[in-house]
Amino acid sequence: MVFLYLISKGCENMEKSLEQLKQEYEKTTVLLEQEKRKMQRLKNRQAYLESGSRKQRTHRLITRGGAAIESIAPQTKELSEAEFYSLMESILNLPQAEHFIRSATENHARISGQEKGGD
Repeated sequence: MVFLYLISKGCENMEKSLEQLKQEYEKTTVLLEQEKRKMQRLKNRQAYLESGSRKQRTHRLITRGGAAIESIAPQTKELSEAEFYSLMESILNLPQAEHFIRSATENHARISGQEKGGD
């Protein structure tokens, strides 16, 4: 009789343990889903930030490229893309253009170095 009592108590304890395990499983599942959503939000944020960098680059290329040239030389608006690139390639291959580009980048580097050193 005592033996049956102990067995029945053991089964109750196993049931409680099983019930506790089910609760822990449910809690863990909920936490896992929360972490998955958190990870997805972080991935979305990363994609958004990277997209912003691309948009900034595109904006810079447009404003420094065709838009800037058209504002200085409006007649270039009439050129096709191939003609425009050919013209820019010809101009940028001139020795004077190479000199001006090198001077501008050296001047920028010098000014940037002074600003960093002056802080």
